[in-house]
Order: sequence, then structure tokens, then C-alpha cells
Amino acid sequence: MSERPDRIADDPWWRFGLVTVGALFRGSHRLRMEGVERIPAHGPAILAANHVSPLDPIAVALAAARRGRTVRYLTAAEAYEIPVIGWGLKRFRQIPIHRGAGDRAALRDAAAVIRSGVLTGIFPEGKLGTGETMLPARRGMARLALAAGAPVVPMGVWGMQLRWPNSGLTARRPLRPVAALVIGNPIPVEGDPEDDEAVQRITDRTMEDIAPLVERAKALC
Repeated sequence: MSERPDRIADDPWWRFGLVTVGALFRGSHRLRMEGVERIPAHGPAILAANHVSPLDPIAVALAAARRGRTVRYLTAAEAYEIPVIGWGLKRFRQIPIHRGAGDRAALRDAAAVIRSGVLTGIFPEGKLGTGETMLPARRGMARLALAAGAPVVPMGVWGMQLRWPNSGLTARRPLRPVAALVIGNPIPVEGDPEDDEAVQRITDRTMEDIAPLVERAKALC
């Protein structure tokens, strides 16, 4: 096993994804990024972004790729049983979450993967929003960060919803919209994942840091 489980150089499937899906994304969007250097070059970390489009994970992954790193998203374990989709999830080494196995067990398993040195992507809002305002954050992201001892890297994304909003894929103008992503400073975490006050503190801090990053991303579009 590689000493760096998240290196694109060591992962042929991610390299394939960059020259296929990545190329399609860059061909359909004018990608603009700021603060890529704030993504840790190695070690565990959680990339936390607002969520306005199903295309957001691709933009986040392309930002991480500029640091030579892959991103592993938390994915419901049952998705691995879906033909083709499950095959892709396994090849790109996403992190399965076994619902119904108990919150603590699922948290422990996911935290162990991140702690090994993985860069993980999470959307704290938990679902797509319209982008007009951010949805209330779920606290699982902060609890996972505490359990893994991984800093949270806040991100603001904007523009992908012009091509694929929460209502579905669209071909409206502009034909090649700007996709903007702005990365903030990593937020160190400390505390017990069972401590509700510590969890809420990190949740609030993360969303507070994401908000101005979203405004900056809008300015880039």
C-alpha cells in the first residue's frame, strides 16, 4: 500500500477521471479558483463547501487535484450495490457509510479512513440549496472532524448551478458559465466528538467561514 493513500500520482483511476470527467467539466465551464494553496498538501483534512449543484463535487476534486490529491466523499453504502455506480464508487475509493449500523459505528469507521491520511469532501448543508441562502448545517461534519482529528478547510462554490441547479440539468445561457471556488484557511479542531458544545462550535465556525467565501466566489463569476 502507498504511504500516501490520496496521491493522484499513485491512483490510475483518478488520473483517468481527470482526463475524462475533469476535461468535460473544464470544457463546459470557465473554472476559476482562489486559495488552492490552503488545501493541505498531505495528511487528513475535510473540505467543507456550500452546495448549489450536483457538479460541486467535481469542482472540489479539481481543486484538490492541483495539490496532487484525490478526494473521497462519504457515500451511502447501499449505493455500492447499484450497477455501474457502485463499480465507479469502488474504483474511486469513496467512503461508504453503513446506515442503520449505528451512528457511532459509522462515525468510527469513517473517521478511521480519514485519519489514515485521506482528504475528504463534505457538504455540511446535507442537500442542494438554491444558493440564495445557505441551509442550516448538519452537525455530522464537525463530529467526524473531531473523531478523525482532521482540520476543516472551508470552501465557497458558485456558478455550477447555472448549468445544473437543484431543479435539473439545463442548457440555458451562458453556454459556458464561470465555475468559481474559493478556499479559506484550515480550521483546527479540538475536543470530544461526543461533546455537543464542541460539535456546535466547529459547525458554527465552519459555516461562518464559508459565507464570505461564497460571496467572493460570486464576485469571480
